[in-house]
Amino acid sequence: MERPETRELEYFVAVAEELHFGRAAERLGIAQPPLSRAIGRLERRMGVQLLTRTSRRVLLTEAGAEFLAESRKALTAVDVAVSRAQRGGRSHRLVVAARQGTGSGLLARVVCAYRRLPGAAEVEVVFSRDQVDLVRNGAADIALMCGHVPLDGLEFSELAEAPTVALLPLDHSLAAKRAVSVADAMQDELFRPLWPKDAREIALDEIIEQVAMGELIVTLGASATDRIGSAVVAVPVADSPPTRVILTWRQDVPAATRDAFVRTAQSVAAGMWPSQPKTPSWVAPPSTTNSKPVM
Repeated sequence: MERPETRELEYFVAVAEELHFGRAAERLGIAQPPLSRAIGRLERRMGVQLLTRTSRRVLLTEAGAEFLAESRKALTAVDVAVSRAQRGGRSHRLVVAARQGTGSGLLARVVCAYRRLPGAAEVEVVFSRDQVDLVRNGAADIALMCGHVPLDGLEFSELAEAPTVALLPLDHSLAAKRAVSVADAMQDELFRPLWPKDAREIALDEIIEQVAMGELIVTLGASATDRIGSAVVAVPVADSPPTRVILTWRQDVPAATRDAFVRTAQSVAAGMWPSQPKTPSWVAPPSTTNSKPVM
């Protein structure tokens, strides 16, 4: 069988994820008829039906679901290959992905401390809401993140556990308390759980602004509260689990550069949060859910 082209994989993934040829065509920036023909040609060459189509809906067949998973892996591998080729000749560089505000100043301290090490690699910091995706596709070597994002197949080191706080408007009835409970926050009609998808898509500054205007109450890790300003109060949530502050990376990142950066981060984090337990690095087990709120 003739090997599918990368373009065909991209077409199939778009249709499989949208389950609608019109939306997939719009997402890809092409017309719908050529997209339908391309998927039909792919199925004929493979000799298997990937999609079932009716006038009302599109569904994945069992073979299509399996091909979707493998197509995603193949496209990710291509992205990684391109990124590495583009970065060829610049091997003595460490690209660190982070979300702005993550770690309450931890990133800046770690980068400054690492740059003082003899033989330190050049550090490039990339700010993104999808730090883990940048690591997976090879655009970044290592990521600093908070919360419960699936890390399947990646290695990581837990740097600290930040206590959970409720962000409240300055004039809120709970703002003067020394601590609140999850139940206290949930009873307020303004309360909104901050799920992982929200944490990736909504900027921290936007969340803080909504809280300041009295439109929102959220709970999140205290590591993000150095930017709340004077109109928002962060009150500890006594009965909520802490938020993990984590470094994560692919297994193929050069060990010497990676290990020096990780050790520096662990040392800096220990100085900022001296009571934190020391935790090893390990490979994350497969994730079974993506529905945990970022607390």
